[in-house]
Amino acid sequence: MEFFIEQWEALQDYIMQPDVWITMAKGLFRIIMIVVVSLTIIKVAKKIVLKYFSEKRRGPFSIPKRREATLVKLVENTLTYIVYLYALMMILETFGFNIGALLAGAGVAGLAIGFGAQNLVRDVITGFFIIFEDQFSVGDFVRISGIEGFVEEIGLRTSKIKSWTGELHIIPNGAITQVTNYSIHNSIAVVDVSIAYEEDIDQAEKVIAELLEELPDKYEMMITTPELLGIQNLAASDVQMRVIAETYPMEHWAVGRALRKEIKNRLDDKGIEIPFPRLVMYSRHEAESEQNV
Repeated sequence: MEFFIEQWEALQDYIMQPDVWITMAKGLFRIIMIVVVSLTIIKVAKKIVLKYFSEKRRGPFSIPKRREATLVKLVENTLTYIVYLYALMMILETFGFNIGALLAGAGVAGLAIGFGAQNLVRDVITGFFIIFEDQFSVGDFVRISGIEGFVEEIGLRTSKIKSWTGELHIIPNGAITQVTNYSIHNSIAVVDVSIAYEEDIDQAEKVIAELLEELPDKYEMMITTPELLGIQNLAASDVQMRVIAETYPMEHWAVGRALRKEIKNRLDDKGIEIPFPRLVMYSRHEAESEQNV
């Protein structure tokens, strides 16, 4: 018991020394300054990155906008991680840790972990090649592993895909084996129009062709005049004609809806009927009566 009392009294004497409080105050002040300076550096660095890419946008060697968004996000995240890591090392040094020994130990531990973290290494390597080869960029609409959506973020380890209904899918880069990118080239809107068998098909084609010539002036999303390919299918109760229109990337859905609306209104104006489901009733007894007569 006397041992604990002696240790407690020694601790009290140590704490009451002015030099201890001065050292603690200096350490606390140093930590606060490290945090403040780190946050300031990150804020300034992000502004510099944005300014650099904005100047690149106006220069002779401009970067495509879709790739610019990816690189800006990646550079900002990388700078943030570096500053945070350096700040952590300085804080540990303030507490008296030997940074050199910690780094040497971390290198050995990292080598040991690397053999067991093959999936992590694969994710990082795949992420590097996704960015380097510009397979897809932030803002692109893609299909990856059966998931369709807009790319929210591309990192060295994971990619974030947001579906049009709002779900955010986080996919490890190592699991990405096939990518379908809808945002690189122009899209094609495909619309099938049904005409009743009783109608004059030649007249229907003429009406639709005249309408298609008017649409590019009305809809800026259309790059060229939509084209009527002709009869696509002879169905059970209708004749199906196919119309296609080249649009800017990702505008084919909106153009498809506009085409259906315009074609429907024009056919109605010209009195050309679009078929609807019909049910024909056949009475066996009436047929037998007619045969007997």
